[in-house]
Amino acid sequence: MIAATPLQSHASEADLIRARRELFGTRSIQEGRVTLTLPPIAENGHSVPMSVVVDSPMVEADYVKRVAILSPRNPLPVIGQFHFSPTSGRAEVATRIRMSGTQTLQAIAEMSDGSLWSGSMETVVTLAACVVL
Repeated sequence: MIAATPLQSHASEADLIRARRELFGTRSIQEGRVTLTLPPIAENGHSVPMSVVVDSPMVEADYVKRVAILSPRNPLPVIGQFHFSPTSGRAEVATRIRMSGTQTLQAIAEMSDGSLWSGSMETVVTLAACVVL
């Protein structure tokens, strides 16, 4: 006889809050400066195009240090982090991600002055990825 505990197929709200706190502490996050782009409908959650652009001059006195992408529905709330420096030229990322169903992703940018800025976007996913059976 085998006993098994079902695994969660998505992060809980508490997981998302904990991940945000581990990444950025208790600093306030302001809306703006971050543009997250996803397709309005993703027919396959296994490979969803995503891009993030942060409005920053990217000079020594004012640049993006990192961008974190957070998901309220994937098994792990942190999809990824991207690190930048003034020599990066632009604070821009384009990649493909897996999404476990329809959700609103959030991108949070940490600036060189310690301020946090965010942008978010919802995508309807018709065939989910990240499903635990």
